[in-house]
Amino acid sequence: MEKDPLILLIDDEPQILRALKTILTANHFNILSAVNGEQGLALAAAQAPDVIILDLSLPDINGFEVCQKIREWSSVPIIILSVRDSEKDKVTALDMGADDYLTKPFGIEELLARIRVALRHSENTLGNKESVIHAGPVTVDLARHVALMNSEELKLTATEFKLLAYLAAHADRVLTHQVIMNHVWGFVESDHIEYLRVYIGQLRKKIEKNPDDPQIILTDAGIGYRFKTGD
Repeated sequence: MEKDPLILLIDDEPQILRALKTILTANHFNILSAVNGEQGLALAAAQAPDVIILDLSLPDINGFEVCQKIREWSSVPIIILSVRDSEKDKVTALDMGADDYLTKPFGIEELLARIRVALRHSENTLGNKESVIHAGPVTVDLARHVALMNSEELKLTATEFKLLAYLAAHADRVLTHQVIMNHVWGFVESDHIEYLRVYIGQLRKKIEKNPDDPQIILTDAGIGYRFKTGD
């Protein structure tokens, strides 16, 4: 019998913790909770949760630092849940290794959907040890250096292939401009974002039905891109 996923909540607001425990338990999740960063780090290390829901404003160390410390030893999905809604905070959290970002107040169905996506991505990361990436209609064979769209081979440059492979490998996650550029080109300054936009535009022309209204490679304005595999 498959056990319910374990979610670690790291938040110092009692009302939020109570509400989340009630909601998530009713939806068949097991719950652990921590009211500060140090306690959260200890539970994350000891209990190996399937997903972490993390607030940024904690009484001891901030959520950015918690996220960064967890990423030193774990790839567990981390969803930021915070009242901070500035573009800068979102980019910083995602650059630190968070998988997603929701602002308070939040919709219950949206939170549950984000958790499901995080769990799917975690399963794919653990199970995808072979060199073939499947993401919606796209298949990327890393060993053969071949990319398919609905079983039709795509004609890609070396850079387009590397970019598509990275986006597909992290499907349904928001990836910041800087994270993508660091992976595809090595470290580059943020003022090279226009260079990334050019390559995203080229990829869209090759995989989107209407590149002017993309449905696969989505833009998160001011933050980065998300490779969408479904609704």
